Amino acid sequence: MLEARRILLIIGGGIAAYKALDLIRRLRERGASVTPVMTAAAGEFVTPLSVAALAGEKVYSELFDLTNEAEMGHIQLSRVADLLVVAPGTADLMAKMAQGLANDLASTLLLATDTPVLVAPAMNVRMWQHPATQRNLAVLRGDGVHFVGPNDGDMACGEFGPGRMAEPLDIVAATEALLAVGPLAGRRVLVTSGPTQEPIDPVRYIANRSSGAQGTAIAAALAALGADVIFVTGPATVPPPPGVSVVRVETARQMRDAVLAALPVEAAVFAAAVADWRMSQEVTSKMKKVAGARPVLDFVENPDILAEVSRIGDGRPTLVVGFAAETDDVAANAADKRLRKGCDWIVANDVSAATGIMGGAENAVTLITDAGAEVWPRMGKREVAGLLARRIAVALGAV
Repeated sequence: MLEARRILLIIGGGIAAYKALDLIRRLRERGASVTPVMTAAAGEFVTPLSVAALAGEKVYSELFDLTNEAEMGHIQLSRVADLLVVAPGTADLMAKMAQGLANDLASTLLLATDTPVLVAPAMNVRMWQHPATQRNLAVLRGDGVHFVGPNDGDMACGEFGPGRMAEPLDIVAATEALLAVGPLAGRRVLVTSGPTQEPIDPVRYIANRSSGAQGTAIAAALAALGADVIFVTGPATVPPPPGVSVVRVETARQMRDAVLAALPVEAAVFAAAVADWRMSQEVTSKMKKVAGARPVLDFVENPDILAEVSRIGDGRPTLVVGFAAETDDVAANAADKRLRKGCDWIVANDVSAATGIMGGAENAVTLITDAGAEVWPRMGKREVAGLLARRIAVALGAV
């Protein structure tokens, strides 16, 4: 919950501004106070009267307002908040933030604050995918700005794709995660998730049935305990959780690079189902079917991310947790894997077809540590994640 938390809500100018009204209501239901700031363009979509009525506070919009300056300097607005939320975060606002511009009240507050900032991007799919926006996104992430969304979906302009603002409840969840005063507050944790896809040719690839559900649940559980979570995910079917820093990759080599770039962290949980092999040479043209001939695929091993991080030396996480998806002799194979990889824990599960675990909603795991094997009962993946996150907090001395 958000009792006594102060949220400065910056509403950008986009059709998604109407969602800000519901967001205000949801935040206040949870005990937060919401101080609204509207850009000039935001007033074209929602009225200041509606925003003020829902927030129970006056709306700020003018940089040079003598009355507001006499009551509270505009810089002070961002200094007394616990979190700045930008929703919708338009392409224009993100560009201003990335470039350090301050030509209106919203951008000035964002530049003048040392308070955490959460952005919910919302824009046309082509604007979101434009190299300029992606450059700005990378800059802002590097500056420590947090993001929730955008989601895929239909646009008001009739197009479909990424760019829809996250739903109000997702933004609330991200807000709660960022403001959580939990045992892992201030601790930086890495989680990998989902499958990787290794190209065979431009239209085919090697992958597996991982949905990313377990890794996503672990990232969410760690964030709920207050951790600063870097979530490196392959092309999973389950969307990333709110309140984490998302890094999207496709191949094992891209995942390795993202993991190494995220270090140092205090704990690393490798829940991703990384492909063991890739094509030895990249095929740039589609392989054609030839009657009576069989294609020959030459493979090489992918980098072993878990082993590399476990033995990295300086900068090694205090706790390294691997996953072992097995179909036979689960506990024995997982115990052997822990020793070979050099990690601290292995979370082993039976993914044979009869269990329905890979891609399913439940999991049954055995936690392998230097103390031995601990069998957990079958439970939902969220419950597994919550139990594992609490064990990580204990191992890090946070509780």
